[in-house]
Amino acid sequence: MSIIVQNHYVLAVHSLEKSSRFFVDLGFKVTSEPPGWIFVEKDNCMIMLGECQDAIRPGDLGDHSYFGYLRVDDADSYYHDLKVKGVEIISPISDKPWGMREFGVRSPEGHRLMIGHWIGP
Repeated sequence: MSIIVQNHYVLAVHSLEKSSRFFVDLGFKVTSEPPGWIFVEKDNCMIMLGECQDAIRPGDLGDHSYFGYLRVDDADSYYHDLKVKGVEIISPISDKPWGMREFGVRSPEGHRLMIGHWIGP
């Protein structure tokens, strides 16, 4: 059976420039810019940003605008780094009953992303 070696997200965005800047603020690096796309990567995660002017705006999806969860080694450190950079925090860092210490951020276009580390049950 095959082994998954990397997780990619594909995200429809209205502004490649705004969206890529957001992910650069999260510590990602732009690795490729084919026409209509910008790929950003950090560690073992790639996000493929695709320009799509007729995409549904994430804010119109309410609680369904989450697109991913980044499991990190130190959510507290990442949380403080992102606050200093002015990234919009939508859920402050806290311990959850499902065993994660996590927080949420929102991109300028409204996509929401959770970030956390395992603390156990």
